[in-house]
Amino acid sequence: MNRPDPEDVELELFVRALQLRHGYDFSGYARASLKRRVQNLAMSLSCRTISELTAKLLREDGCLPLVIAGLSVPVSEMFRNPTVFRALVSEVFPVLASYPHINIWQAGCARGEEVYSLAILLEEAGLYERTQIYATDFNDVALGAAQEGIFPVSEARAYAENYLAAGGQHTLNHYCIAKYDHIKLDESLKRNITFANHNLVADGVFCEAHLILCRNVLIYFTNPLQDHVLGLFRDSLVRGGYLVLGNKESISFAPNAREFEAIDGRARIYQLGAGSSA
Repeated sequence: MNRPDPEDVELELFVRALQLRHGYDFSGYARASLKRRVQNLAMSLSCRTISELTAKLLREDGCLPLVIAGLSVPVSEMFRNPTVFRALVSEVFPVLASYPHINIWQAGCARGEEVYSLAILLEEAGLYERTQIYATDFNDVALGAAQEGIFPVSEARAYAENYLAAGGQHTLNHYCIAKYDHIKLDESLKRNITFANHNLVADGVFCEAHLILCRNVLIYFTNPLQDHVLGLFRDSLVRGGYLVLGNKESISFAPNAREFEAIDGRARIYQLGAGSSA
C-alpha cells in the first residue's frame, strides 16, 4: 500500500477545514499549484507547517481574508497578450455594436488591469456609453485594488507598449496621470464598471452577458471544475455571445465545450453556438 505524503494529507485537511469553517470550496483546484500557494501562505503567516496554518484558520477569524488573498492569483497586466485585444476589436466589437445595450462580464478580474484595458478600447470604438462591465473576483483585497485603479509606475512602460500593440489610438498617458511611484487611471473609465464579489466555484449565473472574459483562471482548476465553470459561462451568455479564455487554456476536453465554437483559436475566442438553448 502506497501511503500518501504527510504534507498532501495536511493539504486535504486544510481544504476541508476551509470549506467546513468558512464555506470556501477549493476541492476542485489543481493540487500541485494549490499546494505551492498554501505552502507560501503558511510561510508568510509564520506557520511551520500546513497543519499550523489550518489551526490558525480554524481559531482566528481575522486570518480568513489573508488566506483568501493568498490563495488567489491576482497577477495580470494591462492589455496582456495584445493580439487578443486586437482580435476582440476586429472580430467581436463589430458584432457587439449591433446591440443597443452591451453587458460584459470580466470573471476573475484580479486587480482590474484587463477591465480598464477593455474600457479604454470600448471607449475608442464608441461603444462604452452603452456598455456595462461587471468585474468580479472572490478576493476582496484584489477587488479593492481594482476599484482604486492605481498601478506601479514601474509597469507603465510595458502597459503603454501593450496598449499600442493592441491597436490603441492615442497613448496610455491619455488615460492616466503619474504621481510619485504610481499611475492613476482616469476616473471616467470607472463610470460603467461594477465591481462585485463572485465565486466561480460556488456562485451561480451572474448576468446575461454578450461577452465574458475569464483569462488564466481555469488553469488552476481540475477538469471537472473547469467543465462546471464552462457550464456557468454558457448559461450566462446570450445566444451567439462570446467567451475569451487565457492563451494556455483549452476547453476541448470538456462536455460543456460542445456548445462553443472557436472563432479565433489562437486568441482563445469562442462563440456560443446559434443552436444553443442559452
